Amino acid sequence: MQKLSCSHICSVLSADKDPMGQAIAQYYATGKAAKLRVFSSLFYEDEIPVATLFRTYKDMPLQEQEALRLCCGRVLDVGAGSGCHSLELINRGLEVVSIDISPLSVDVMCKRGLNAKVVNFFDHLFVDRFDTILMAMNGIGIVGKIENLTQLFLRLKQLLLPGGQVLLDSSDISYIFKDDDGNVDIDAVQGYYGEVDYRMQYRNFKGDEFYWLYIDFDTLSLHARNHGFLCEKVVDGSHYDYLARLTMI
Repeated sequence: MQKLSCSHICSVLSADKDPMGQAIAQYYATGKAAKLRVFSSLFYEDEIPVATLFRTYKDMPLQEQEALRLCCGRVLDVGAGSGCHSLELINRGLEVVSIDISPLSVDVMCKRGLNAKVVNFFDHLFVDRFDTILMAMNGIGIVGKIENLTQLFLRLKQLLLPGGQVLLDSSDISYIFKDDDGNVDIDAVQGYYGEVDYRMQYRNFKGDEFYWLYIDFDTLSLHARNHGFLCEKVVDGSHYDYLARLTMI
C-alpha cells in the first residue's frame, strides 16, 4: 500500500525497500507468502496476513463494501496494492486508474488486467481528473502527520472533477490511551495521537520507517471544512473506524 515517510512524500519504493510489494508479488506468483511483519513504538509487533490483501468483496469489512458501492464515474484508487478494490470496481463497469508507489505491486496489478501506474499521489507530474477518489484501508494515512493535511486537500482539488467525491476510511485510536477508569490520557505536547510510526519487514526485506495517520472523524471534518470540503460520515465500522465522504463546498 502507499505508505510514505513524510520526508519522502514524493518517493517511489525500490524493490529492496518494499516489503509489502515483495509479499504481494510472491503471493500472486505462488499462492502463499511468509509473514509480513509490522513494527511500531506504539504497538507490539504485528503481522498482516498477505492473503487479506487479495480479498474479494464478500470478505471486505462493511465500510469498504459501502465505499465501493458509492464509487461512481471515473475512479482513482490510491495506494491500490494488489488491486482488490479496483478489480471489484471494474467488475461493476467503472473506469479505474490504480496507483501505488510500489513497482512490484503495480506489476502484479497489471498482470491482473488493471490500468495500474507507478505514481505517488502527491506528485504534481501526475495530472488527471476523476469523479471519485478512493482512499481505502485508511488511505488518508499517507499524509503521515496532521500538518500535511493541507497538501492533501490541495491535491484533491486538483484531481477531482466538478461534483466529485472522495471516499476514505480511518480510525479514532484514542481508545489505545484509555486508563483502567476509561479516561483518555494523551500528551498533547507529543503531537496528534493518531500519528503512528511504522516499519515493515518481509523475509529479509526491511522498509524504512514512516509515519501513518489515523484521524478521528471530528478532526477530519474540521480540517476538511477549513479547506473548502464538506465531510460526511457514511457508516461506522466495528472497531472505532468509519467511512467518510468528502465533497467540495
